[in-house]
Amino acid sequence: MGLSVAIVTLNEEANIGRTLESVRWADEIVLVDSGSTDRTCEIAREFGAKIIVEPWRGFVAQKNYALEHCTQPWVLVLDADEEVSAELAEEIRSVINDPNALSGYWIPRKNLFLGRWMRHGGFYPDPKLRLFRRGEGFSTGRDPHDRYELKPEGKTAQLKNAMIHHTYPTLDLYLEHMNRYSGVWNKVPGAKSRPFRVSEIVVRPLLTFIYNYFIRLGFLDGREGLLLHMYHAGYVSWKYAKAWELGRSRPH
Repeated sequence: MGLSVAIVTLNEEANIGRTLESVRWADEIVLVDSGSTDRTCEIAREFGAKIIVEPWRGFVAQKNYALEHCTQPWVLVLDADEEVSAELAEEIRSVINDPNALSGYWIPRKNLFLGRWMRHGGFYPDPKLRLFRRGEGFSTGRDPHDRYELKPEGKTAQLKNAMIHHTYPTLDLYLEHMNRYSGVWNKVPGAKSRPFRVSEIVVRPLLTFIYNYFIRLGFLDGREGLLLHMYHAGYVSWKYAKAWELGRSRPH
């Protein structure tokens, strides 16, 4: 059974080579680029990827657009900063060639923050539905927090081996992304302004930090874990503060 790998990109030259190298064995690589100005597309061509340039539609819509261009019986969806380990690659090949395979499979993910694997605080095993039969899976959710689902009749299981997520190698990159994501969350169609609530802007972020850092043992991930959970709590605060600011900026 053949496998398509679907990836969406924008200026990912620092990551895309590592990602494509890890799936060089796939039958087809579909890369939908939204206008990179770096070497992303050039690197992808070196790996024989099918490159489709498409203006940005939003996280959910862009990923569904990539799925539409996959032609193989199975689809593996990756972000441009994710890597398929050799063990996971072997497991995927075994699954898609199994005549009794299900409709889709969840894949655990190792999230790296400042180069350290975050083993605690809710960041592992962090299973993602990323492998499914073509036509049975689709992207859904609210930008920027998209996710994949199967049609109602689809059955799933979880693979043993993990993909590696090379997320946020620097604090600057993390803070820039969280600032952008908190803005996107308040700009999607249907986004509504919210009143200024201390419970959302102060208390909720604090409880998020306490839950992830102490109850879910995020403190076991050292200094990197402290920074990750502290700044993630900040993201929660920004998201609701920007929702309040949205109402202030609209004419009454």
